[in-house]
Amino acid sequence: MTRPITAGVDGSRESLAALSWAAREAVRRGQALRVLHAWRPQPQEALGAGIAGDAESQAEWVRDAVTEAVRTVTERHPDLDVTTDVVEGPAVDTLVAAAADAELLVLGSRGHGRIVGFLLGSVGQQVIAGAARPVVLVRAGDEPSAEAAGREIVVGQQGDPEDSADALRFAFETAAARGATVRVVRAWTLPPVFAYSPGSLKLLDEAGGLEPYERKGLDAAVRPWRERFPDVPVTEHVEMGSAGQVLLSVAGTAQLMVVGRRAHRTAVGARIGSVAHGVLHHADCPVAVVPHA
Repeated sequence: MTRPITAGVDGSRESLAALSWAAREAVRRGQALRVLHAWRPQPQEALGAGIAGDAESQAEWVRDAVTEAVRTVTERHPDLDVTTDVVEGPAVDTLVAAAADAELLVLGSRGHGRIVGFLLGSVGQQVIAGAARPVVLVRAGDEPSAEAAGREIVVGQQGDPEDSADALRFAFETAAARGATVRVVRAWTLPPVFAYSPGSLKLLDEAGGLEPYERKGLDAAVRPWRERFPDVPVTEHVEMGSAGQVLLSVAGTAQLMVVGRRAHRTAVGARIGSVAHGVLHHADCPVAVVPHA
């Protein structure tokens, strides 16, 4: 059975932008759209005037709000298969569970700056770290015009071909659905002298130096996806620098940025890696975080 694209909504401008993005992507991919809201009953003093405090009344108010949010989508895309779910429960657990059954999960992202670290750490980062499927973060200012021809799908590649295979697959599938170019970015830095071994020195010598060696590695990673998606134009981008900085340097031409992630669990919660974290904070375009299989 085909998985739906799931959008998490909470009434914020960011989540409404995410809902709009998810609907457009569902239409392009020919998939259904699931709209999900997770909620918990609130005490009367936390509610606005005119809202009854009992759980059933709150649930009805929430369902009406979700229905209203979805109305714009159904009017804009009348042939789109849309379902709505209002689930009572903690947001993180509900969204992570929903991601497991989705092609991808789409959420709103609340702007730049230090406060983003708190918000991302409290909900979004835990969802990204726990989700078994790609999670796309969309800012409130996102517009369909940003997906116009000429703007690229930018994806980060690092390590061996299999290390970034899931992110590359997502980027190429998305580009094929949109008729877009994929820019595959591989950043490299000078390793410490003691990291060189006789074997690695031989490989570098055969490649003609560090940058040609990195270009060879990028070509090997991209080649299978070029063959699988022959109609998708590809730009291979190799640049010296940190991965996060290099990706952000080309973010201005991106309609979507795609990064892989390996979640790390610590005593203070989940961590999604410095590259994904940096791109989520500073890229203006939507960002897809794709878990490694």
